[in-house]
Amino acid sequence: MSEQQVIRFLKNREIDYDKWDDCIQNAANSRVYATSWFLDRTAAEWNALVWGDYEFVMPLPYRKKFGISYLYQPLYCQQLGVFPAPSDDITMKFYNTLTRNFSYFDIQLNASNLPPKNFREIQPLPRKNFLLRLGTDYEVIYSGYSTNTKRNLAKASKNNLSFIESITIEEYIEFIQKNQSLEMPKNQLRKLKNIVVFAQYKGFGKIAGVFSAKNQLCATAFFCFWRNRVIYLNPVSSNEGKRLRAMFFLIDKVIERNSRKSLKIDFEGSMVTGIARFFEGFGAAHETYYRMRFNQLPVLFRWIKRDSE
Repeated sequence: MSEQQVIRFLKNREIDYDKWDDCIQNAANSRVYATSWFLDRTAAEWNALVWGDYEFVMPLPYRKKFGISYLYQPLYCQQLGVFPAPSDDITMKFYNTLTRNFSYFDIQLNASNLPPKNFREIQPLPRKNFLLRLGTDYEVIYSGYSTNTKRNLAKASKNNLSFIESITIEEYIEFIQKNQSLEMPKNQLRKLKNIVVFAQYKGFGKIAGVFSAKNQLCATAFFCFWRNRVIYLNPVSSNEGKRLRAMFFLIDKVIERNSRKSLKIDFEGSMVTGIARFFEGFGAAHETYYRMRFNQLPVLFRWIKRDSE
């Protein structure tokens, strides 16, 4: 069978959403970011590469500029790529198809996808994600905390903080608008709200909150429970919450309540040293995934793309 017959490039309207989601759900490297509902809420537009009868799939979020379609990584979609993780031979066929169909892409693979070795034009850039396994007793997990994290939790314990496992979407959005360091664009806020509302409706999303002794919300984060991952998404603290060490308290409570379960907290990583140290302070270990860039645009358009980034 030829490569063209095996891999199909499908427009969004041609995708069988049921088969697509079955493939993502059952993949060993499943990520919630690649489900149809998540992509519909985060990507400007998306098409797909599909191998056979949805044995392997690859979402293609895209935008158009100056009449040229290019692939990009949507906000809130940390890892995409190919699902399930294919052999090297199949992987190369996907990458060959990408480079034939697009002159420019800047995308992030999932941690089970390795970047191509034989494409000089593709620039693989390693990135860090942080995971904390929760399958043991809380006391065992706590013993792996750093001295600094334990010190901050000791301070938090003196502040009469209260942990609420589920606050309302209205409280969450209002808190973000008041306390995000930079004002969140309306489009970005709308995407986040759509993700949270759908996840809550389906029963795998929770917004945790911490309240001060004066019953004021001072820290919050959305957690998406997908397969064996508890994804820590869009945390926000007020200035008071930072002073009270409320986010340390919040994460510790989530760990305690989910310990001894076959789960792992996915902190979604960070290349910022201070944030990475915060995650590592809870005993999280890093996994590597790759950002993959390809640029074969005409020279003029390369300058335009660079200026727009």
